[in-house]
Amino acid sequence: MRLVIARCSVDYAGRLAAHLPSAVRLIMVKADGCVAIHADGGAYKPLNWMNAPNTLVEEDGRWVVRNPKGETLTITLEEVVSDSAHELGVDPGLVKDGVEAHLQELLAANPEAIADGLTLVRREFPTDIGPVDLLCRDADGVAVAIEVKRRGEIDGVEQLVRYLERMDRDPTLRPVQGIFVAQVVKPQARVLAEARGLRWVEVDYDELRGIESNELRLF
Repeated sequence: MRLVIARCSVDYAGRLAAHLPSAVRLIMVKADGCVAIHADGGAYKPLNWMNAPNTLVEEDGRWVVRNPKGETLTITLEEVVSDSAHELGVDPGLVKDGVEAHLQELLAANPEAIADGLTLVRREFPTDIGPVDLLCRDADGVAVAIEVKRRGEIDGVEQLVRYLERMDRDPTLRPVQGIFVAQVVKPQARVLAEARGLRWVEVDYDELRGIESNELRLF
């Protein structure tokens, strides 16, 4: 990973145009080619970014990042404060807590609890940025990538989107559909999933385990 702290301005051109005026920012270049520009605030979310695959051309006082869609991110460097590279190695990925891991196991054994007609192909299907929880096929044979969370938030949706981008490069899989599954899917995650063309599903952990709910039911 390369970390550059610099006074810079940033211009994005693509589906729309966006401009970040001059300020000191952190520019992060990951090993997979992803470029993200961060401010010293705003939690984890970058001010602007370009996901891989892309090309980075470094010119005198300017970086130009382009992707295959024709979008460009131009970073004009006025002053470089720090420029360092770090080898992080292979990340083992997120270790799920007991409930989340068991939830994935239960859904793998009964994928129709997510959607009718689903059949499991593999758990922890590998991609070059990490494994997707479940790879299934629907009744029509279409590949379906499923990300399972205990609490469904926007981070999980974005994680699934990244997996789908990588899986769609495989001609034996594409087009790959995506389903975001959790015990509770937050409203913001629902909106983002739908905007990304994904389905979201809430599942009852106790019902999957075969435990009757304590809530009264009218039959």
